[in-house]
Parts: sequence; C-alpha cells; structure tokens
Amino acid sequence: MKFKSVDEILEFAIDRENAAVALYTSCAQEATSKELKQTFLAFAKEEEKHAAMLSDISGNKAKIDSYEFKKIPDLKISDYMVDSVYEKGMPMPDVLKLAMKNEEKAVKLYQLLADQTDNSDAKKLFLLLAQEESKHKLGLESMYDDYLADMDG
Repeated sequence: MKFKSVDEILEFAIDRENAAVALYTSCAQEATSKELKQTFLAFAKEEEKHAAMLSDISGNKAKIDSYEFKKIPDLKISDYMVDSVYEKGMPMPDVLKLAMKNEEKAVKLYQLLADQTDNSDAKKLFLLLAQEESKHKLGLESMYDDYLADMDG
C-alpha cells in the first residue's frame, strides 16, 4: 500500500472505520443475546470515534497527546482463522470469527500506516488506533473463547 500524502492515508483509514461501523451495526441487529448486541453496538460507537479522530487530528490533539499506551494481550485466536464475508443470518460463532479477523487486520493496518508516515501527530494517532483495535480484538477473542467454553459445558 503506497500513499501519496497523509490526507490520502487518513481518507483510507476513515473508510475502513466506517466499514467497521456498518459491520458492527449489522452484527448487533442479528445478535443472539442482549450482551452480544450491546457489545457490537459499543464497538460500532468506538469505530465512529476512531473515524472522528482521523477526520480531525488537530482538533483531537490534546486527546491524542494524553493517550496512555499499554501492552494489550493477544490471544492470537484470529491468527488461525480464514477471512470471511458477513452474511445476514450467520451463526454467532462465525460472526465473532469475522469480527476478530477484521480487528486483527485493523491492528496490522494501523501499525503499517504508522510506519509509513513521517507526520508525528498522524503516527501517534495510528499507534493509538492500533492499540484500540487490539482491545477490540482481545474482547472478541475472549467472547469467542467463552462461547466455546459454554458449548463444552
């Protein structure tokens, strides 16, 4: 992926965030439990915030500068899953797999974008978003793990 400017990178990232909002909104509509529905709606709201931050880096500079980076555990469950496409009526385990894989790709994307820019504000924002997406990935992997454990018991 080669971009000609920071604006081009930001536009691409905003498109990806908007696609994630649409995915999580669809997943929430089909969620099999109230908890899953709330989780997907919360993820959609988070992705909307990410798009807003990307749209206005300078307006969000204080928030970006004050962000605390932490090590997020990676269960690596999605590393062993293949890409899939969302389909209405998908079984919930498949929806979770799809969402995990999307978050994994988002983490990698933001890490790549951070490496490709010399703009320090954009770099910090991309690293911030990589961490936020890592949190989503961990949450989804934990839900998937719990789902499998419930099926076992």
